[in-house]
Amino acid sequence: MTQIHPTAIVGAGAEVHPTAVIGPWCLIADGAVIGPGCVLDSQVRIGPTVRLGADNRVCHGAVLGAEPQDLGFSPDKARPLTIGDGNTFKEHVVISCGTKEAEGTRIGDHNYFMNAAHVGHDCEVGDRNILASSATLAGHVRLGSHCFLSGLVAVHQFCRIGDYVMVGGVSGVRQDIPPFSMANGQYARYVGLNLVGLKRNGFGPRERNAIKQAHRLLFHQGLSLKSAIEALREPAAESPEVAAILDFVAASRRGLVGTREKG
Repeated sequence: MTQIHPTAIVGAGAEVHPTAVIGPWCLIADGAVIGPGCVLDSQVRIGPTVRLGADNRVCHGAVLGAEPQDLGFSPDKARPLTIGDGNTFKEHVVISCGTKEAEGTRIGDHNYFMNAAHVGHDCEVGDRNILASSATLAGHVRLGSHCFLSGLVAVHQFCRIGDYVMVGGVSGVRQDIPPFSMANGQYARYVGLNLVGLKRNGFGPRERNAIKQAHRLLFHQGLSLKSAIEALREPAAESPEVAAILDFVAASRRGLVGTREKG
């Protein structure tokens, strides 16, 4: 039987799985779907376009499916917020519903959003990412999987961040960050490979060396992006990791973050 606190308000048109737990003062709008094993702690607000998968925990004061911070938004433009399984949304996290794209905002599985993290409208977030306190994604950002965004990171709209990326605290990301990178700075710059992340996730010496050589072509040989893409095609045929880097940079529209300034 569903455990719903008597102070919670659940819309008559909401679907709440029998194994979900709805804490005090929560508000679930008509049309929302709450999956099995989900726990909403207290004072959680769930919007009407939210589709929440299994075993998600939503902590005090979080808002899922919030109206986007878009001056042109009106309720008739609301698109889905689709969330996978096993995610944690800590206190006062705010995730916007979609507004521009039919698929709306999409969150994968086993992500961890620390307090006051924010994901804007029409973003796509992969799996097993960590967004530290007050990390912010503007609208239409594409975040891969296994990434770590440190506290107070701000990502510009339409930017893309590849898999296994780490971004240092108080960084502003204005351009795309290729897979396996570390970036840092007020205007985020490439500062090297995310070696700790690669080792923790089982990438062996051969894979790490292939990634290192690919990054050297991208960031340390003085090549134009077009020339670097051409240079990556041969090693990409032998390495799935390099192929992932090649696919990412070839699709970039905002360009890549630059390297750290010397001096």
